[in-house]
Amino acid sequence: MTPLQSLSDLPTAVATPRYDRDAAGVGIVHVGLGAFMRAHLAVYTDDALVAEGGDWRITAIGLRSRDAIDVLNKQNGLYTLLVRDAETSGRVIGSIADAIHAPSDPAAVLAALAAPGTRIVSITITEKGYGIDPATGGLDDTVPAIAADLASDLSAPQSAVGLIVAGLERRRAHGVGPFTALSCDNLPENGRILKRLVLDFARRRDGDLADWIEANACFPSTMVDRITPPQTEKTRTDARALTGADDLAAIETEPFSQWVIEDDFRAGRPAWEKGGAVMVKDVHAYERMKLVMLNGTHSMLAYAGHVAGHRFVRDTMADPDLKRLIDRHMQTAAATLDAVPGIDLDQYRQALLVRFANPAIDHPTYQIAMDGTQKLPTRIFDATLAAMTRGADFGSFAFATAAWMAYVKGAIGGAYAIRDPREAELLSAASSAQLADGLLDALLALPGLVPTELRAHETFRQTVLSRLRVMLGNGMGAAIAKEAAAL
Repeated sequence: MTPLQSLSDLPTAVATPRYDRDAAGVGIVHVGLGAFMRAHLAVYTDDALVAEGGDWRITAIGLRSRDAIDVLNKQNGLYTLLVRDAETSGRVIGSIADAIHAPSDPAAVLAALAAPGTRIVSITITEKGYGIDPATGGLDDTVPAIAADLASDLSAPQSAVGLIVAGLERRRAHGVGPFTALSCDNLPENGRILKRLVLDFARRRDGDLADWIEANACFPSTMVDRITPPQTEKTRTDARALTGADDLAAIETEPFSQWVIEDDFRAGRPAWEKGGAVMVKDVHAYERMKLVMLNGTHSMLAYAGHVAGHRFVRDTMADPDLKRLIDRHMQTAAATLDAVPGIDLDQYRQALLVRFANPAIDHPTYQIAMDGTQKLPTRIFDATLAAMTRGADFGSFAFATAAWMAYVKGAIGGAYAIRDPREAELLSAASSAQLADGLLDALLALPGLVPTELRAHETFRQTVLSRLRVMLGNGMGAAIAKEAAAL
């Protein structure tokens, strides 16, 4: 069977981009060519091009593996998006113009960043890709890619922050205005974080450059949401059945998609609102809602679910006791929030429960469980402190913390990889602790992870410890049942 390479070869029933791809120039460079970007930003951009046109196609940059780069280039940037629900629907996305593997062709990457037509540089690199010092919130110059870029002439940047600084440096030197840097990762105030890191990096390199960036560049924050599981053989099989072509870049996702964007762009933007994006002045309330209600609940169910033997999120929803804990966590998280403009939090909770139970989405708990030290501070620990401030119950957050600790302990002996940038520290702490209280103290003591106020809060410590003892002594299933029975 021939590969997916041309829209003209597709069956007439297949939904395809309704615009002239060749006539639309590139206006966005995107760093981080993963499945989420292709199910989210690229789709909104595809819809914007259909609605209003413009030179807004995307050059995608890969910082690590070149597999997706090579596949997309062979397919002329085309790929199938499958939307899984009771029935599966699909369409072919055309907003990606080309893709570049940064380690193989750094000159092409820098040329794309410096091109006058590039008006937005967006990124999806996950929390750990930013190089944030967990203790200070600033740039962590011990991260290998950051350290290498700081010591180099930036002719071949290795980090996303280094790429952005290198691009802005070249634009300034050539008299070209700055692009807008757009973070699309699950970080609170992601735009402000990105700006802080970029300015920190630039200031260590050239104070005048940092001043120019601060005065001229924009870093809007965003809230992104769409569950996107890994590609499987079934993904490719279903894409082949739909298109009649082999599509190695095919991805699958859920029907729900949300994008809230601070409308602050240096040189224009696509008409993303035509695809359903919400343009706002301040995204903080929306991102906080998602972090604690969706992402925080995801973390809790991932650790508890994985240790209990539940492979997918949908399996955790089929466990009556764990489903009750999932619902409780969302309600507890909602109680820590202020009002969110245009959002009914109870309706949002109900929608999340439906999404989690979607039987057609293979979203692995093990995938969600990765990078816990990057995720828990914003998803769980900040929410715990907010609950304490409001005098609300924090038992669900304590359960989530204990479940993470049990997950770390369960990895001893190589049962599974923790897949965390601090994995060696976690395993060392867990290996040296024989009892639940020793494990608790060892993990709470890791620098730059748990806020000092929580570490010193004896009631929080005892609440976590009581749950951790059951998890380690009687198993996660027993801990889930006991927790649910107390509701």
